[in-house]
Amino acid sequence: MIRVEELTKYYDDFCAVDHISLNIQKGEILGILGPNGAGKTTTLRMLTGYFPPTSGTIRVKDCSMETDALKIKNMMGYLPESAPLYPSMLVFDYLDYVAAIRNLHGNARSARLKTLAELCGLDQIMHRPIGELSKGLKQRVGLAHAMMSDPEILVLDEPTSGLDPNQIAEIREIIRRIGKEKTVILSTHILSEAEATCDRIMILHRGKIVADGGTDAIRQSLGGGRRLNLTLIGADAGEVENRLGTIAGISRIRSTGGDMLGIRIDCEPGADPRSEIYGKIKETDWILMEFVLETQTLESIFRELTKEN
Repeated sequence: MIRVEELTKYYDDFCAVDHISLNIQKGEILGILGPNGAGKTTTLRMLTGYFPPTSGTIRVKDCSMETDALKIKNMMGYLPESAPLYPSMLVFDYLDYVAAIRNLHGNARSARLKTLAELCGLDQIMHRPIGELSKGLKQRVGLAHAMMSDPEILVLDEPTSGLDPNQIAEIREIIRRIGKEKTVILSTHILSEAEATCDRIMILHRGKIVADGGTDAIRQSLGGGRRLNLTLIGADAGEVENRLGTIAGISRIRSTGGDMLGIRIDCEPGADPRSEIYGKIKETDWILMEFVLETQTLESIFRELTKEN
């Protein structure tokens, strides 16, 4: 549905987005992750036509952002990190005003307001001033604004930034419901939010894509994400490495000395040598105190991919 090729954005001599390419399928929820300054917001602003790219192309369906920007914008709803709300207006008046701008009139306008009030959980606050609302409720109002024209694509920039855990869970549930019918692109630096909400994750670092795919696929592509931790009594480090090093699927063995010998075993992608390891240990008089499978979390992958060195 969306095809991006070699998208690049410079601010003077600073490269904020560096030749990124991706395809986004219809009905997909894509989470764009990255540390502050990675290029997330700049990427979203180019995808929505707010910023022109320095180079590269953006196509939505059969339309090019260069020649059909207005047509593409009509397919999209965009919620920036700070929702553009008027604090002195009532929620109903504000959304009614947005509906008028979107050329909704009569029964169509009333029906759309009712649908969004239900979808975004606004029924009880429609006649309250926006300035009196919590940040979580303001985000819901902003989300209703972005959804007013019933867009095919919804773009959300840090939709849960600054919210408490309950508010995050509520916004996350709304996004999941929307994602059943629409293509959703959201940026975030909250890893648990991306893992719980998104079908696919793209990690940006210094303007480049450093990982792209489902969380399981990313773990697999980065070495399988499987590590075994053992603790042995009565074992010698060199003897352990000689005995276990012959097992297929083991890429590296490291040890920490002492009466209780700690062993860390890195496995090759897709390999699971646990039964062979246990069998080799059983043939000895070593005492096995601990045998733990460690899997990489999205947080550890994120840190590894975005560390400065």
